Amino acid sequence: MIVAFRRLATLLALLCLTSLAVRPAAAQSVLRDAETEALLMDMARPLFTAAGLSPANARVVLIQDGSINAFVAGGQIVYIHSGLIDAADTANEVQGVIAHEIGHIVGGHAVMQNDGGYTNISILSLLLGAAAMAAGSPEAGTGLLMMGQRAAIGKYLAFSRVQESSADAAGAQYLTKAGITGKGMLSFFNKLTALQHRYGFYSTDPEVDPFAQTHPMSADRVETLKADLQAAPGWNTPLNADLERRFKRVQAKLRGYVNDPQTTLRLYPKSDQSAPAHYARAYAYHKSGYPDQARAETEALVKLAPADPYFLELEGQILLESGRPADALAPLRQATEETGYQPLIAATFGHALLATDDPANLPEAEKVLRQAVARDRENPFAWYQLGTVYERKGDEPRTALATAERADLTGDARTALFSARAAMAALPQGSVDWIRAQDIMMVSQTAMENDKKKRRRLQ
Repeated sequence: MIVAFRRLATLLALLCLTSLAVRPAAAQSVLRDAETEALLMDMARPLFTAAGLSPANARVVLIQDGSINAFVAGGQIVYIHSGLIDAADTANEVQGVIAHEIGHIVGGHAVMQNDGGYTNISILSLLLGAAAMAAGSPEAGTGLLMMGQRAAIGKYLAFSRVQESSADAAGAQYLTKAGITGKGMLSFFNKLTALQHRYGFYSTDPEVDPFAQTHPMSADRVETLKADLQAAPGWNTPLNADLERRFKRVQAKLRGYVNDPQTTLRLYPKSDQSAPAHYARAYAYHKSGYPDQARAETEALVKLAPADPYFLELEGQILLESGRPADALAPLRQATEETGYQPLIAATFGHALLATDDPANLPEAEKVLRQAVARDRENPFAWYQLGTVYERKGDEPRTALATAERADLTGDARTALFSARAAMAALPQGSVDWIRAQDIMMVSQTAMENDKKKRRRLQ
């Protein structure tokens, strides 16, 4: 019986310590798209600057998750869920969310850091509960543990509400300093309030305790911010027409990529001949296995703007994934050149060159892919393609190094370790590539050792 209660104590402690944490971004599905990343940074750049942060060291990362959420997890990175982009009516609303999250960054409110003493209380209650159980009082030990966890959660929630209110105020300041209207911030909070009403989470429900929420209730947040935002010089500043136009395109292509195709086709019927509608339907048809219809939509896009690199990228991507890599080369080459060798587009172009299985395309593929990884090392797909280039050339050491790079990015420490060792064994000692392989080997070895220690502790 005592063993059972000890297991229960361990389970409860682990549950309490993890239930409030946001999953690390690395464990979630990151969506990479050149057009989307360019838009999000153009939207966020003036806000990072207004917050005193360097945009060159900041990023906005899109996560594939249908929930309406955004978060920070250390560093100068804002993570936004795809569900938030889908729910927003304007780019300005997303800017309001980004401003709020930058407030968390500046305030040092990273997930599960500066938690107001939550973790300390949890550990204390665990120790007290375990001591009572060891003394032969399992029921008392369980009671102590549960009381401690309840107190810990209460303190964490109160601390979280303070952080959210602080981030609201900071975000409003950044919008004002950047000359961006705060109407989007308020309208998005109104959306959250409507959702709370719809699902019974608003304070008019007597069963809902506003002090048991991690965020201040949205209606209260709106009232607190409204006066300051409306008094700001930029309140009546018109929305940025270019950002709003680009946002509708990105939103449509994201919906086409993420949502069920039938849902996309209902939202963007054939009668809608706008660029966003063609975008959405192209992805919907491509996902459904209708290549002819998908190509027809991309051809309509290219006809609207023949030099638009993102339309050309999509045309090439669909041709490539439909088994026509040779036909994909021209639009992908043009898209790559039009964007100054944007790494994500260049990686797709490199893939198409390799997919032709024409040895004459190998030198260009190597050039394109080397440029891609030089400018964006955090692209496992590009490293895989570059590794394929080296393999076809018979360059085993650099094949191993490219494999190590890819495995390191995907969290495969074992493959990264052995591939890095293989690269080091054949590369000239002290060369740039040898030093990089050594770095990966050391990081991977440490990761594997830490993993072994964790497994031993759990046994």
